[in-house]
Amino acid sequence: MSTTTASTRSSARTVRITTVPIKYVALESLRQLRNLPSLIFTFVVPLVMLLLFGSLYGSSGQTEPTTGLPWIIVTTVQMAAYGGMMAALSQAFAITTERSTGWNRQLRVTPLSSTGYLVSKIVAASMIALATIVLLILVAIIVLGARLDPLHWVLAGLGIWIGVIPFTLIAVAIGQFAKPEFAQPLFMIVFLGMAILGGLWLPLAILPGWVSNVAQIVPSFWLNRLGQMGASGSGGVMIPIIVLVAWTVALAALITWRYRRDAARA
Repeated sequence: MSTTTASTRSSARTVRITTVPIKYVALESLRQLRNLPSLIFTFVVPLVMLLLFGSLYGSSGQTEPTTGLPWIIVTTVQMAAYGGMMAALSQAFAITTERSTGWNRQLRVTPLSSTGYLVSKIVAASMIALATIVLLILVAIIVLGARLDPLHWVLAGLGIWIGVIPFTLIAVAIGQFAKPEFAQPLFMIVFLGMAILGGLWLPLAILPGWVSNVAQIVPSFWLNRLGQMGASGSGGVMIPIIVLVAWTVALAALITWRYRRDAARA
């Protein structure tokens, strides 16, 4: 009888522990999506840039030499990648706030594992990034008259969305390691550097050659490349995927180590 009772209690506890990450992921995602000021900020800045650059290139009819795509499509992909990256990286501020208020310490005494914590942040940031990417593409189609096969629009958006994952982890890393007073300067350095090296603001072809070489190390370069490949329907996506997966694995390992280290200290 006692064995049965112990087994039942153990099973119930396992179910509770298993459902905690799922519930927390859902709550965290909804909390982030209800953060209207953050949503507006991550959408308005790339939207203004899309409308500005799209108006310049939309009626030119010229194509970008490397991809063969019209410049309006290239610009749309660049701004969607820029918006998705901004949405992902901006989560660093929320995580820094959680650390400074002691929320992370509270989480460590719950059944939420380091993996559950990591997944919750990835999902929440990815949802905001997806909303930003979709809205920017719709604006390009409706307002700027960008024309592309529906399948290629989907592939471009999907490529950008997948490529955003490493940036969600960069945001978590900044939030975990940076002190509140240094979070914003570090965010700006990372964000601006990634935007420039990724070719999201300026074509890398007009920059010095060494910049293009350095750019191929950072994930923003491959984020942009993956989106452009989806829009053009060209192959060779394995290299961008491999680089982005490598960044994801390395960052996930670093964040997990930090979370467990802080838990052990607590």
